[in-house]
Amino acid sequence: MAIEVRIPTILRTYTDGAKAVEGTGANLGELFTDLDARHPGIAERLLEAGELRRFVNVYLNDEDVRFLDGIATEVADGDSITILPAVAGGSR
Repeated sequence: MAIEVRIPTILRTYTDGAKAVEGTGANLGELFTDLDARHPGIAERLLEAGELRRFVNVYLNDEDVRFLDGIATEVADGDSITILPAVAGGSR
């Protein structure tokens, strides 16, 4: 088994339109390295200076990884990762 990663619409250009892809790794950092090898350029959109970009939210089985161990959060076969870009805006 592998780790399923759900890809937001804005990043699907890196995955040839796929809504979900599979990857491997012992933690999120390794998983994102694996994803970048399969889908070049995607890690640059997720990480900055080795940490999650400020406006990128990542969930491991519906838990925000910022409240776990961030990029060092351990993952295992069968886990599900959801990547969500933060949305802001509106008017007053």
